[in-house]
Amino acid sequence: MSEYVVIRLAAEDQAVQWILADSNGTRLSNVSTGELSQAAMEVGNRSVIVLVPSIDLLTTTVLIPGRSNSKIKAALPFALEENLAEDVENLHFAVGERQPNGRLPVSVVANEKMDGWIKRLSDADIEPSIIAPDNHGLAKIPGTLSVLVNDDIVMFNDGADIDFVMQDIKPSDALVFAGQLGETQKDDEEKSGHLIVFCTAEREESLSHDWIALRQELHSVDVNILPDGVLPKLAVTVAAGHGINLLQGRYGKKTEYSALFRPWKTAAMLLLGLAVLAVATKGVDYYRLVQDEASLRAQFNAEYRQIRPDDTREILDPVATVVSLRRNIGGSVAPQVFLPSLRELGAAIAANSTAEIETISYRAGVIDLRLTAPDVATLDKIQKAVSASGRFQASIQSTDQIADKINGRIQIRESGS
Repeated sequence: MSEYVVIRLAAEDQAVQWILADSNGTRLSNVSTGELSQAAMEVGNRSVIVLVPSIDLLTTTVLIPGRSNSKIKAALPFALEENLAEDVENLHFAVGERQPNGRLPVSVVANEKMDGWIKRLSDADIEPSIIAPDNHGLAKIPGTLSVLVNDDIVMFNDGADIDFVMQDIKPSDALVFAGQLGETQKDDEEKSGHLIVFCTAEREESLSHDWIALRQELHSVDVNILPDGVLPKLAVTVAAGHGINLLQGRYGKKTEYSALFRPWKTAAMLLLGLAVLAVATKGVDYYRLVQDEASLRAQFNAEYRQIRPDDTREILDPVATVVSLRRNIGGSVAPQVFLPSLRELGAAIAANSTAEIETISYRAGVIDLRLTAPDVATLDKIQKAVSASGRFQASIQSTDQIADKINGRIQIRESGS
């Protein structure tokens, strides 16, 4: 488990806020406010996460095929050119992990902004391991609309691809902009049944009329008060590994490899010789494997012709052919995941009856559930109980303190998937 000092930058003439959190998404201290030099005194052996104003960035998703990072980054300016008002030479592009639907989350920021943030941190002797937009601290919950109100800023995500920040608007305006309310809502789209809101008590009161209007449009509206401000909520989410790290490309950490490997020159030469020998051995093994494959393919074709003598096509994929045969004779090839995982979850909840399931969703072999519990220990017990069988792996995605209860999200998937 890693500990972080999470610093939230404001305008250059304003004080910053910081808090301690760990990689499990747990808050470890109260919020502090002051100068960057004061925040630097808290660092010690801890890593530093810096949250920058998301109003200064563009956050979106793009569909770019391929796995090569260099090719993806080269294609980003062309994929986003219609959304960019500045020359791409003046912009920095950072890419997150590919989503299950194949889209890539992307953050775009002016080089001038990045240079300014890094200079401020450097002047305070702070070397961050992560710089992330602060709206990435608003966790995405599948099937749920999420809003965080911070002064005159409204952060929004729909739990999937839509993720943006707007200024001087109401939460209802953000939902209209996202196509969840009003005339922009398409007839063939299914509106979310749940909206979860995070804000301070002052903003909750000032937006009371908006909550009434939203409750008439949506199935449910859950307003959560943040007694210590928005930083604890944002910090624990990013510390748990969510969000895009802007420290990529020219802003990524540099390593002086020549100085690092100089003492190991002789060992490296010996290792190189061993590598050449290993490659030669692998070449011989590969040749033998090719011969074995040809022999096995011929044997498979002969057996298959006995089963289907009329099928004279070339068999390119023996595995797919066997699967097709099993389907034709009624054999099931799809692993049964949903019902067994529900049984494990039911047993875990029964053993920890103080926890209550709020929502549950199943998609692509993964169960996402939102539940409340009296403390984090109860969530941990549920997670361990589900994982105890060895077939399923449960992980706590996020935890939030709401009143006297813990609002958490647990993800369950089959082990090894």
